[in-house]
Amino acid sequence: MTDFNTYLEEQLKDPSFKKEYDELEPEFAIMRAMVDARKKTGLTQEELSVRTGIAQSDISKLENGNANPSLKTLKRLADGMGMTLKVEFLAKA
Repeated sequence: MTDFNTYLEEQLKDPSFKKEYDELEPEFAIMRAMVDARKKTGLTQEELSVRTGIAQSDISKLENGNANPSLKTLKRLADGMGMTLKVEFLAKA
């Protein structure tokens, strides 16, 4: 993983790359939050699928950034994990 981190650090020195990377941060944050929440509850994608009625393959796509979840889907996932969905708007730094 250090090779990737080193590569990423180098790429982030390019202002145009950094701008695009920063614009994707909200999507990365959602993906990380979904994976972290699922792991915190100790559920597999398959178990979460059974609880929510969302196909395991769709959960995988969401966690890998290959699909954009609706708020309704995020709420279903949160409910399936026994959690509450919270969306925030924060001031720009």
